[in-house]
Amino acid sequence: MASEKILIVEDNPMNMELATDLLEAAGYVVIQAGTAKECIELARAEFPDLILMDIGLPGMDGLEATGVLKQDPATKDIPVIALTAHVMKGDEERALAAGCAGYITKPIDTSEFPKAVARFIESAGVP
Repeated sequence: MASEKILIVEDNPMNMELATDLLEAAGYVVIQAGTAKECIELARAEFPDLILMDIGLPGMDGLEATGVLKQDPATKDIPVIALTAHVMKGDEERALAAGCAGYITKPIDTSEFPKAVARFIESAGVP
């Protein structure tokens, strides 16, 4: 059973609930943030093992927030995975250029989502 701490950054309550339920069922500890600002504060306070970052956040978007996290010595090593409905050509490249370690598309595939998160945690070398 997993026990890693995952910070989900999502402004859509239904997506947040679905992702949280799936990850908690897989044994992860889930922290929730609804805005980029809240994400940055929680990342600095909680030091999650992984951040699932919605790219289409209001105000500061997920790519900007990822840039802030990657420039901060306290949070720069936390892997950030883009979680987005943006699936146009170039979106994955922009996410990776911003510092994201990977990309999961929405809508969330309930059977694949926990497996994808587990693969990202494993590839990041989270103990």
